[in-house]
Amino acid sequence: MTTIAEKTPQGIIYRAAKTYPVPDVDVLTLLFDSENARTTEDRPIHISAADPSLILTVSRARHLTEATSSFLRRHFNIGANGAGKDIVSVISTGHYLLPVAFYGIIGAGGVFSAASSASTAGELSKQIQGASSEILICVADTKDVAVRAAEEAGWGKNGGGRVLVMSEGKDWTIRPVEASGLGKNLIDEQQKLPWEKITDPKVLENSLITLIYSSGTTGLPKGVKLSHQNLVAEAVIPGDMFKQWITSGSGNHNFEYRTLAHLPTAHIAGIQGYLVNPFYFGGPVYWMPKFSFPEFLAYNKKYRITFFFTVPPIYLLIAKSPTVTDQFATLEVAISGAAPLGKDLQHAASAKLGGPNCFISQTWGLSETTGSATIMPFDMTDDTGSVSPLIPNMLARIVDDSGADVEPGKPGEVLVTGPIVCKGYYNNPAADAESFTGEWFHTGDIAEFRNGLFYIVDRKKELIKYKGMQVAPAELEALLINHDDIADAAVIGVPTEDGHNEVPRAYVVADKSKIGEDGIKEYVKKHVGNHKWLRGGVMFLDAIPKSPAGKILRKDLRLLAKRETGPKL
Repeated sequence: MTTIAEKTPQGIIYRAAKTYPVPDVDVLTLLFDSENARTTEDRPIHISAADPSLILTVSRARHLTEATSSFLRRHFNIGANGAGKDIVSVISTGHYLLPVAFYGIIGAGGVFSAASSASTAGELSKQIQGASSEILICVADTKDVAVRAAEEAGWGKNGGGRVLVMSEGKDWTIRPVEASGLGKNLIDEQQKLPWEKITDPKVLENSLITLIYSSGTTGLPKGVKLSHQNLVAEAVIPGDMFKQWITSGSGNHNFEYRTLAHLPTAHIAGIQGYLVNPFYFGGPVYWMPKFSFPEFLAYNKKYRITFFFTVPPIYLLIAKSPTVTDQFATLEVAISGAAPLGKDLQHAASAKLGGPNCFISQTWGLSETTGSATIMPFDMTDDTGSVSPLIPNMLARIVDDSGADVEPGKPGEVLVTGPIVCKGYYNNPAADAESFTGEWFHTGDIAEFRNGLFYIVDRKKELIKYKGMQVAPAELEALLINHDDIADAAVIGVPTEDGHNEVPRAYVVADKSKIGEDGIKEYVKKHVGNHKWLRGGVMFLDAIPKSPAGKILRKDLRLLAKRETGPKL
């Protein structure tokens, strides 16, 4: 099932050869009550990898979801004035009860907004202020950062009762942070608030249930607005493709879905990939709190994982580590995304995965497309470097800088439209105007279309991706320029020595006698999360190259970087 290119009066339109019906229903009804979901009430859907006795079944998840929705409504009026208005921010490591917070927030009519667990207090404070969050839910490991962020945001001492700590063990509790420690548990399992079942297509399309902060082309993080329609479509389309593969004779009729949550849950891959899709696919998610390669190997073997999505740096570890032996023997579906995967690495890692039919496929997408906008049909493989065909029910165009369609095979920016495309950015009409032309979303990625497949060949956006995590150069530039001893600065991404990663490198105008490379690196470390550190180094220049209009000439810096030594991982 490759992609078809059609010449139409509107231009050259790319679409999948097949479409799948997407039900007009809210995401909770899809997961808990839809006949399409491959689940039963007693089926485990979320399990602690460290302690597999900690299990969340469909029935228990339903019960706790309604109790959580009730607590949010009773104590904080979440959803009382209508759905999609009250933002609930969550900063958490991965754990098997995190999905309850997600389902419960949506069930109350609130908006789930995740923050990276690697955020500093300053970063988190900006996010909760930008979102106008009502409350901030955390876990024990992120409590200190959450409290400092809330105080910086002006919520009052200890967060003014609006910072809440959720449990990670056997019992489901949510307790407010108080001066003396944690307050009483606010969850009353006898109090329930059933979610509103929605079937109106327009309401589903225009709803707001998830807010993901994603760095944009030129600047600071933007809140991507995702709807019921977005999350349902991104579950149903690949899910039904998967189910058809199993029942068609091409796949394993006895396939049992099991996956391992190891990527950040603030990323779309974590939200859609762990909180929604596995539930719909009918299998459990085993939860790791943080990524650890030895534990990742052990859990894959122990729980006989059959399906996972991960990022190229982890496939690199799999390919190169001598400790990888039979840990992935049961794996049947392996998908790579968030960054390009080279052909050599694709083959080397695939050789260590599952049986002869387990070959890594690549997907491409953004937060704005609710994750995957391309997907490899499960009965196909490709090792030419493509990011697979377009996902069904979506349309795409490839255009030049003037907006005119380019001929198939020629490079251009990818524009997409369809049920998985977001409804724009939160309280950011300027970003909406920049990123949308009518119903078409400008992805900022340059691609070619060949033989029914898409190939990402360049990135129009300046976003740096380090181990699948996003770094906005403008954010680091603003931080550097704010230092008294730095006159000007520019940041670009430079490849690591192995060619499978990209790290930030700073070019600065500064007096070395006042501040050196180590001082600048330490300054950045104090203010931003680990993935934004200047692993690419710091270079001193007399002036930052700029255009007459004042824009940084990053292409000049990239040429300069090619003559300099490579960074370390």
